[in-house]
Amino acid sequence: MKVFLTKQTAEIDAYTIAHEPIRSIDLMERASIAFTEVFCKYFSNEKKVIIFIGPGNNGGDGLAVARLLADKGFQSFVSILKITDKLSPDAEINLDRLEKKKNVPAKIIKDISDFPEISNDAIIIDALFGSGLMRPLSGIAAQLVQYINKFATTVVSIDIPSGLMGEDNTKNNPEHIIHAEYTFSFEFPKLSFFFSENNKYTGKWEILPIGLHLAAIQKTETPYYYIEDLFISSFLKKREKFSHKGNYGHALLIAGSYGKNGAAVLASLACLRSGAGLLTTHIPKSGYSILQTSVPEAMVSVDEEEKYVTRLPDLDTFSAIGAGPGLGKEKATQNVLKMLIETSHVPLVLDADALNIVSENKNWITTLPENTILTPHPREFERLFGESESSYNRHLKQIEFSQKHKLIIVLKGAHTSISLPDGTCYFNSTGNPGMATGGSGDVLTGIILSFLAQGYLPSQAALLGVFLHGLAGDLALAENSPESLLASDIMRFMGKAFAKIQKKY
Repeated sequence: MKVFLTKQTAEIDAYTIAHEPIRSIDLMERASIAFTEVFCKYFSNEKKVIIFIGPGNNGGDGLAVARLLADKGFQSFVSILKITDKLSPDAEINLDRLEKKKNVPAKIIKDISDFPEISNDAIIIDALFGSGLMRPLSGIAAQLVQYINKFATTVVSIDIPSGLMGEDNTKNNPEHIIHAEYTFSFEFPKLSFFFSENNKYTGKWEILPIGLHLAAIQKTETPYYYIEDLFISSFLKKREKFSHKGNYGHALLIAGSYGKNGAAVLASLACLRSGAGLLTTHIPKSGYSILQTSVPEAMVSVDEEEKYVTRLPDLDTFSAIGAGPGLGKEKATQNVLKMLIETSHVPLVLDADALNIVSENKNWITTLPENTILTPHPREFERLFGESESSYNRHLKQIEFSQKHKLIIVLKGAHTSISLPDGTCYFNSTGNPGMATGGSGDVLTGIILSFLAQGYLPSQAALLGVFLHGLAGDLALAENSPESLLASDIMRFMGKAFAKIQKKY
C-alpha cells in the first residue's frame, strides 16, 4: 500500500471527484458510510454518542456520521465548534441534512461555557480537524481538546486525531492533540501514525477503503509504502521438485560469546527455519557443545579463543554472511568485524554487537559494502547516526544515511521501517508488543541471513525477513500472552508464517 503526504491525498481526492466523476458531497457520504459501518461493529447503539464538529470537511464527515448513526438507533448529540462564521460547503450541506432529520440535538460551542457535559460511559466521536491541519491548535479549539482529554471515556477519531498533523509533529503541542482510543483513517494511513510518540493519540488505527480513483493512486509517486501480504507473496520463491540443499545457499553466521551463546543458537535456528540450505556458525569454544546440541542441523566453525571470536573463517564457500548476535566487543572481535567488512564479497547483515562495534568506529560506515543490511533498534541507531529530536526526524535521518552510504537500514520497532538506498521506505504491518523481548532481534537476523543466502536481493531479504518475523510473532501470540511470548516462540512459528503467505499464490 502506498503511503502519501496529506497534500497528495487531497490531490487524489480532487482527481477522484473530477474523473470518477463524483460530487464532493457524495464522496464525503461514501467515507461517512464506511466510518459508520466499522463504528457499528465496535459499539452498540445502547451507548450515548457525542460528536464534536469542526468547521472543515472533517466536521462535514462528523455531521454525516451523526445522521447515519441516528438512522441505526444511536442516541447522538452534536456539538459544533464555532470558530468561524461558516462551515465548509459540504459541511453546510450535511448540517442542513441533519437538521431536517430533527432527531439529533445540536449545540454551538463559542466559548468554554458551552462545553457539553460528558459522562464516562459516553462515546466521543472526534470530527474537529482533519489531516490538512498545518499548525498547532490554539484558543478555544485547544481548550476543547484539553477538555475532551480529561474524561475517561472512549474517543474515536475520524481520519486522524484532531490536532495531530499528517507528517511532522516535532513542534506540535502535545497537550492540544486528541487522545483517541480508535482512529479510522480513510484509504491510507498517515505517515505520522508510524512514529512511536504519536501512538498515544491514534490508539488502534484502521484503514477504511472509500474508493479513491485507482489511476490517481497509481500515478502519484511516493517514497513510502505499507507492507501487505500480497506484496510479500509476490516475490517469495517456490521450491522446485528436483532441488537440493545446494540450491538454497550456504550461510555463515558469526555470533556468540561467553554467556551469550544463546543468541547464536536463536539466530542459527531461525536461519535454518527460514529455508537456508546450509549454515555454518562461527563461535568461540565455549559455544561449541551448546550449538552442536541445540542446532544439530548447523555446522560449527570453532574459534581458538574460549570466550569470544578472534578470527575470521575462510569466506570462499559462503553465499551470505551475518554477524553480531551475542558477539561482544572485545578488541580482537572488532578486528574480525573490520576484516569481514573489508574482504567480504557476498551480502552482509549486521546486528547487535556488530552495530555497536561500528558505532565505536564510525569511519567504518563509509567502507560498508553497498546494500549491507543493518538492523538497529532505536538506541543502536542513535549510537550509529546520532540522536534525533523526534521519531520523525530520526526517520528522515534513516533515509538520508541509506541514500548517502547505499545501505539498507532496518529500524526495528512497532512498525519496523526498512529504508533502501534509492530513498524508498517501507513500514511493516505485522508484529506485536509481545515481541519486545530479548532474542527477538537475533531471530530476525537469522531470518534475513537465510534469505540472503538463498539468493534474494538484499532489499527483498530485508522486506521478507521483517514481514515474516512479525507474522510469526502474531501467530505465536495467538497461543500466548504478550508477557509470556519468547523469541524462540517466534522462530517456532516460522513454518506457519510461510504457510499463511504461500496460500496467497
